[in-house]
Amino acid sequence: MPAQVLKNTFHIGVEPKVVLDHLTTPENYIGLSPIVVAVKDVDRSAPGVVRYTATERFRFFGFLKWDNLIAVELFTDDHAVWGDVKSPGGVRMAYRFDLSAEGTGTRVDDVLNLSAPPLIIKYAASEARKVQLARARILVERLA
Repeated sequence: MPAQVLKNTFHIGVEPKVVLDHLTTPENYIGLSPIVVAVKDVDRSAPGVVRYTATERFRFFGFLKWDNLIAVELFTDDHAVWGDVKSPGGVRMAYRFDLSAEGTGTRVDDVLNLSAPPLIIKYAASEARKVQLARARILVERLA
């Protein structure tokens, strides 16, 4: 299956613990990822692991709406948040946010490893990149 790696590094003017806490709360992804509109079935029963279902909303031609349910696993330690997303249609994404103190704030290294069937890899990668860049901007705005 075709794959792409998408990377983005940015700085947030708050300490890593604040960023880590925000990124380990599933409900915070509503609006943080511009296409995530809902989160449900949050399971925090295992230490260091959060599982949940998110609803991604796609719009086509400005009026057609499609809600895509994705299964998310989120893992964490003191310096990173990572996990896997399984989406219908064979789209899979492993993601990782590495957090490090930088000056008076936090450096965030955001890496997405995306795989999808050949017919949709370009579209999936394009959408994932838009979300990745928007997420950085929104996260900086939220935590400023």
